[in-house]
Amino acid sequence: MTVAPHIPVLLDAVVAGLAIAPGETHVDATFGAGGYTRAMLAAGAEVIAFDRDPDAITEGQPLVGDADGRLTLIGAQFSALDSELETRGRVPVDGVTMDIGVSSMQLDRADRGFSFQADGPLDMRMSQAGESAADFVNEADEEAIADVLYLYGDEPRSRRVARAIVAARPLTRTGELAAVVRKALGHKPHDKKDPATRSFQAIRIHLNRELDELADGLAAAERVLKPGGRLAVVTFHSLEDRIVKRFLRERSGSTPAGSRHRPAAAAANDPTFEIPARAVRASDEEIARNPRARSATLRVARRTDAAAWRV
Repeated sequence: MTVAPHIPVLLDAVVAGLAIAPGETHVDATFGAGGYTRAMLAAGAEVIAFDRDPDAITEGQPLVGDADGRLTLIGAQFSALDSELETRGRVPVDGVTMDIGVSSMQLDRADRGFSFQADGPLDMRMSQAGESAADFVNEADEEAIADVLYLYGDEPRSRRVARAIVAARPLTRTGELAAVVRKALGHKPHDKKDPATRSFQAIRIHLNRELDELADGLAAAERVLKPGGRLAVVTFHSLEDRIVKRFLRERSGSTPAGSRHRPAAAAANDPTFEIPARAVRASDEEIARNPRARSATLRVARRTDAAAWRV
């Protein structure tokens, strides 16, 4: 197999959680640079991989050739994985893996506009289509920008930043936007964390509908997994992890018990997942090798034979 250009986080834990048996069919819902897919192929699985980024699909073609017919790449959002698999007659599957958020290959390329580490066009579109970050910061009203920064970036001074963005229009480069945010927040060069990070995260999540995509993707995975199938999800911040944790808690029937003040809601459906294993986080050794792993959380759960919930 071709050498992977990036190190997938928590790879050993993901592979262990998937417990792949040779001949099984597994879905890599977020192909990216193909790190998880390579591990699945090495374990003997047939892999169906998704990515909405055309670059990932194009650059993954050599791996398709190396996989001797065991890898199918699909250019689509993973929220549509159930319909895409059904169309191809590939349901049910033995495992679904998701690595949520922006990929390293997107962050590392200045021309994609995801990061301010190197100046580039203000883009941030995973699918390379639709509204760009430049469109949003130059056309949205101040209140809408402030709401996005607060909801998706936990920016406590979102209104101040939004006001500064509107005053600085037009903005077309990542470096320009980062400079505006830093000035609005009084950033000092020696500060430990660049305050522009929160705003870039928020705008990216908003443009790509990442949280809605995650919620829809989890439900789609529930529909395609066979009894005993495994779901493995890696998240990188609390907004994502909260969605995954809540989904698995609900679907495993382990919602918190009620009290006399707030009675427990009666379960309308049978549990579709077993109670998940404890969350896994990166070791100090992995973080030293791959700093991106510092904020990663892995949750794994096994599918029951109950029918998927209707929501």
